[in-house]
Amino acid sequence: MLTFPTDDTHRGHAHGVDLDATFDFLNTLDRDDGFLREHLTTLDDALAWFVDRGVIHREGADRARAQASAQPAAAQRDLARVRAVRQALREVAEAIATHRVPSAGAIDTVNRALRARQVIELVAAPDGCSVDHRHVGDPVDDALARLAEPLVGELTAGHPERIRICASETCKWVFYDTSRTGRRRWCDMATCGNRAKAARHRARAKGAPQGITAEPTAQPTRPV
Repeated sequence: MLTFPTDDTHRGHAHGVDLDATFDFLNTLDRDDGFLREHLTTLDDALAWFVDRGVIHREGADRARAQASAQPAAAQRDLARVRAVRQALREVAEAIATHRVPSAGAIDTVNRALRARQVIELVAAPDGCSVDHRHVGDPVDDALARLAEPLVGELTAGHPERIRICASETCKWVFYDTSRTGRRRWCDMATCGNRAKAARHRARAKGAPQGITAEPTAQPTRPV
């Protein structure tokens, strides 16, 4: 495994990753009216997403692209690794939300990703020493470790009971419940929530006695 030195003087330096970024990563495979939609179709898509979210350095992404161009088979393996960690993190998130034990395979995959986290260490400085970090593993390893850490941190120092999966069978978006009561069921009340309300209204209207007509319900459209 390669170890890349840190150079914080470059622009595009990666910053802290929060739980929202982790959930955004999980939702790069989402559902559009029940059909799965993959947003990370290539390794380049994944690298661009990592850079846009500040997960890795732009220089690291460029280095990974150069390696992928020279070794197409390795690029496919890296993309498969990104998707495997994403799936494992989603399995863990869904297990937390549904109060069940995640699969052993998912736990192993997340643990392997976490082992590639950056290493904090002391370095010599003109006035004695200072604290720096170096990245263990390649840029993809680094990105996946950084994306796994917020979910793990939420288990130990957060509110894991607020992790939710959208109740809509055609959505299943992963989100964090920020409502006052902590009982939110839908990723967005304006889309999935309104669809559920409309479906219940139609069901009631269908079962209403003859001669009684329910008021029409406008059909919401999900934002693009």
